[in-house]
Amino acid sequence: MHELAITQSVVDAVCQHAAGRHVHSVQLEVGALCAVIPDSMRFCFDVVTEGTVADGARLDVDVRPGSVHCRSCETDYNVFDLVLRCRCGSTDVEVTAGRELRILSMEVS
Repeated sequence: MHELAITQSVVDAVCQHAAGRHVHSVQLEVGALCAVIPDSMRFCFDVVTEGTVADGARLDVDVRPGSVHCRSCETDYNVFDLVLRCRCGSTDVEVTAGRELRILSMEVS
């Protein structure tokens, strides 16, 4: 479950940026091609924030579609899973978006 390691890195960054202030919520943007399961990440978030300034914080995860460019038919399209096959049948595609994981915002006091 790689969500645990990813979530630990997010929490480390959030706690460092919070500089001792209490964190109430964190909003993430996750690309659909990251292979991250949002519910698993939320579970891990509750575990790894325990005893930190983010203990009890809410995690909001916004999953963004992946974008792909087909080199065969020159079509650009969105995907939500890891099956990267164009409607034309080609698998000669280039991922142009969807592998990002960003901390968009956090609410602190």
